[in-house]
Amino acid sequence: MATIKLHEVSVEIPIYSNHNRSIKNSLLKKLTNDKVLPHSVTALNNITLNLKDGDRLGVMGPNGAGKSTLLRTLAGVYLPTSGTIEVKGRVASLIDISLGMDGEATGYENIRMRGIMMGLSLKQIRSMEDEIADFSGLGDFLHMPIRTYSTGMHMRLGFSVSTAVDADIILMDEWLSVGDSEFILKAEKRLENFIGRSSILIIASHSKDLIQKTTNQILRLEHAG
Repeated sequence: MATIKLHEVSVEIPIYSNHNRSIKNSLLKKLTNDKVLPHSVTALNNITLNLKDGDRLGVMGPNGAGKSTLLRTLAGVYLPTSGTIEVKGRVASLIDISLGMDGEATGYENIRMRGIMMGLSLKQIRSMEDEIADFSGLGDFLHMPIRTYSTGMHMRLGFSVSTAVDADIILMDEWLSVGDSEFILKAEKRLENFIGRSSILIIASHSKDLIQKTTNQILRLEHAG
């Protein structure tokens, strides 16, 4: 049974400065009237959530309200500054489907690396490699370094790998749309089936129509104080 529990979770993101850039520092001092600049910003402030099987959560709010930060915290990219977080179940993060790809490695090598990052064994990856390759439609390009790929080809490969293994929890930042018109059609069907088999979906979006269509709960975030 998949569950997500957040209790009063806050995330502070450090602001790193370079004191050697004296011109920049001088300008900042003038603009801020010599006030001391903060060492961090509050990206999330006291978020409490309890999600279980069947929950489809839409996260809405203005830019900078913390939607992407919340997703990255659930994915384990950010650690809470305070509060507690408990996530049970296999998590598929579709926030950045090209994460961990190496431009000098071939498409096949990147399938294996991405699979390992998803927690699969090499044996498991090998068993699904042909299906991933076939769905991507990249053919002989999979034997070439992905630095030779177009942006669309990158997205096709990342999407094909990221949706190859069923997940209990799916994290999305807006709805994915990848590739040309022909690939988009089969990608849409694959994504809908992928989400349908999951227990929990969390999707951040500015689109009210998308949120109403795909979710049964809404979390509205405002700028953290």
